[in-house]
Amino acid sequence: MAEDSNQPEQPRVEPEIIPPDRPRRQSDWRQSNWPPRWRPYQFGQARQTHRIYVTRLGPFGCALLFLVLAILAAAIFLAILGAVLLWVPVVALLVVVAAIFRLFRR
Repeated sequence: MAEDSNQPEQPRVEPEIIPPDRPRRQSDWRQSNWPPRWRPYQFGQARQTHRIYVTRLGPFGCALLFLVLAILAAAIFLAILGAVLLWVPVVALLVVVAAIFRLFRR
């Protein structure tokens, strides 16, 4: 046990800070072949670092974004309208059949 219980425990190993421009060492566990069939990555995971760049949208980018959103909204509207228009003949047929049955019932 430590002599002073109020003092935090110091790390046993100094962490290694690797600059981004320095290549990996050959002893890195990702490059090693031990165990022979062990793969540290699962299906669909990236095997390297990817950068994501975020920037402000300019007027052309905003216009293009609104155009894509408008096309997507129009496609969804047409799909819903097509589904509604598909049911119009079915409902009309049901109304005609109901009217015919009502006439024969009298």
